[in-house]
Amino acid sequence: MSNHYKIEIKNIYKIFGADPGAAMEKIKTGTSKSDILDQTRCVVGLNDVSLGIEAGHIHVIMGLSGSGKSTLIRHFNRLIDPTSGQVIVDGQDVLQFNKQELEHYRRHKISMVFQRFGLCPHLTVLANAAFGLKIQGVERSQREEKARYWLEQVGLSGVEEHYPHQLSGGMQQRVGLARALVNDPDILLMDEAFSALDPLIKSEMQDQLLQLQQKLNKTIVFITHDLDEALKIGDRIALLKDGELIQQGTPAQILMEPAGDYVKSFIGGVNRYKAIRVGHVMREAQPLAMVKGGENFSQTPPAGHEMVRASQSLEEIMPLLMETDSDLAVFDDDANLTGYLNKNKVMTALYH
Repeated sequence: MSNHYKIEIKNIYKIFGADPGAAMEKIKTGTSKSDILDQTRCVVGLNDVSLGIEAGHIHVIMGLSGSGKSTLIRHFNRLIDPTSGQVIVDGQDVLQFNKQELEHYRRHKISMVFQRFGLCPHLTVLANAAFGLKIQGVERSQREEKARYWLEQVGLSGVEEHYPHQLSGGMQQRVGLARALVNDPDILLMDEAFSALDPLIKSEMQDQLLQLQQKLNKTIVFITHDLDEALKIGDRIALLKDGELIQQGTPAQILMEPAGDYVKSFIGGVNRYKAIRVGHVMREAQPLAMVKGGENFSQTPPAGHEMVRASQSLEEIMPLLMETDSDLAVFDDDANLTGYLNKNKVMTALYH
């Protein structure tokens, strides 16, 4: 892997049980997970997983229950140490950190949002959001100022003096998100963060996360078992099965180039038109100085049409794509030109 990754997971093995050494020897000879359990009473949590995660992206790790995804994310902040392998963040091996270095890393560089919110019931929303800064010894007025800012960022102004039990599940999870962001970490770990929410609230939280990410450009590692969620929010997706990494790539690559029968069955029920966003299949705009003459595209939306946005699904823009012969200009949510969509490439991608 190259050194441009924010996080590199290198050849991680995790064996749970009394004799991980014996289990490791069997893994190396190709013994199956179930046979290793029978023969050594050890559980293979992760089997030679390597991942590269780029800065400023939402990287989804997904799989069914028991696939190893929650075990893997807990290696990022060393809640779990691997049996073998490396966790490299900004070029440093986190596994080599001493106690003070690890504490600094957890307080300043990386935060985690859990599925069950994990709020303190006896503290106000403001005090919950400021909790991490209080532990760090930050003076009260300063930590409350930061907490108010992040509560506002997640849409919770006005409920600072409420208690968690007075909030809906979605609002409680927003408090959890504000608390994770309050020390402005580079890396945000989100373990099934929205899976306890009902579908409508879940969708709103996904939208909010995407809006926040446009402003914040954090490196976000998001765990989910929900393929629709992974496709909606992920810039990259890694799919685990039985502790092994089966495939990783963009949502479009996972949907259009599935690696084997397991991935095919996993994505079987997905409406690809809905799941693939314009940004997944467009070609990025070159700076104007680099564009040679003669390209067949329009740099403005066709007359009378809404702008085509990178965040839209193919389903939304397909009628417009079908009635034009030139490439469609694609804009981001701030109306900046960001790329071009070619009809033939889209059709080839969908039907090859």
